Amino acid sequence: MTARAADRARYDRATAQLDAPVAIVDLDAFDANADDLVRRAGGKPIRVASKSVRCRTLLERVLAREGFAGIMSFTLAESLWLARSGFDDVLLAYPSADRAGYAELAADPKLAAAVTVMIDDPAQLDLIDAARAGGSEVVRVCLELDTALRLLGGRVRIGARRSPLHSPAQVAEVARAVARRPGFKVVGIMAYEGHVAGVGDAVAGRPLRSRAVRLMQAAARRELAERRAAVVRAVREVVPDLEFVNGGGTGSVQHTAAEDAVTEIAAGSGLYVPRLFDNYTSFRGRPAALFALPVVRRPGVGVVTVLGGGYPASGAPGADRLPVPYLPEGLRYDPQEGAGEVQTPLLGPVADDLLIGDKVWFRHAKAGELCERFDTLHLVEGDAVTATVPTYRGEGHTFL
Repeated sequence: MTARAADRARYDRATAQLDAPVAIVDLDAFDANADDLVRRAGGKPIRVASKSVRCRTLLERVLAREGFAGIMSFTLAESLWLARSGFDDVLLAYPSADRAGYAELAADPKLAAAVTVMIDDPAQLDLIDAARAGGSEVVRVCLELDTALRLLGGRVRIGARRSPLHSPAQVAEVARAVARRPGFKVVGIMAYEGHVAGVGDAVAGRPLRSRAVRLMQAAARRELAERRAAVVRAVREVVPDLEFVNGGGTGSVQHTAAEDAVTEIAAGSGLYVPRLFDNYTSFRGRPAALFALPVVRRPGVGVVTVLGGGYPASGAPGADRLPVPYLPEGLRYDPQEGAGEVQTPLLGPVADDLLIGDKVWFRHAKAGELCERFDTLHLVEGDAVTATVPTYRGEGHTFL
């Protein structure tokens, strides 16, 4: 029996009394992935990206492990909810226009001490001040650096379009704008190199593309390491007591951790290891989050139909954004139908071994987004479900 076949047998036994659709997290794999992230971070703390987990129980589990400290959140409402729930170090990774949230933050000493907001433009300070509604607490601020690699005098850009702050002088000027402004304090810098951390460099069947990605990423790492260090030096001239410099992601942990200027690493997807993280030469994780759909039809030889399945991931549309049939091995989508909203036909000789009611296990393309489809996660240890816990959605929250 292959390792994957053994996993399928375990998951089927563990969920035998549960009707599909059902979602699980394999805690043995989850913990092993956490250990691997800590190993790659080389002693620097890992801030957990909550959007890649979206389950308070699992956030608490990983933060209880040595090597993890703090949360990187994705909306202000989520940040405040987590802070009210007892998480005392929450970095909001994106600027917000949530006026009600800012009013709550500025009026509550506990929330203001626990939550750090993200800015890259003084106009965002204006919005926060206008939303204070009398709240006078000092708002903790993190400045985001644009990490994109610019070539040919800026005519070619590689990287996400996030912050407009690219140079040390630009970031330092915004730091000065914050320092001049009552009610705000710069406490950190964040720089997420998504074109390194979030792009696989070993695409199956694409050797030339994979080599091009590796060359691009090596150049991007060199350029960013030099520029990030210069940015930190420039900001520390304005803010000598800067608390943290956050960088990286699951795909770049060890590279980012090697930079002296970086004090902590962000990572979250590496805990669940969705399918988009199969194509990396730098690490191999264990799939920990899966969902199962039930076989409801057998339309013909070599075909079964499962209920549901159309759970595409965010990003540029493409086949790589679809969940992948994982267990049993050997199933594939019908190219004329793909993953359907209500039903999904699957092709392959192994389909003839599946019976009505059997489970087919899938991996989502991205971490965390799976939890927007399920109210609960069943936590599996060995071949048993040892706990059933709510996702954000199961607690009544869809933050974005």
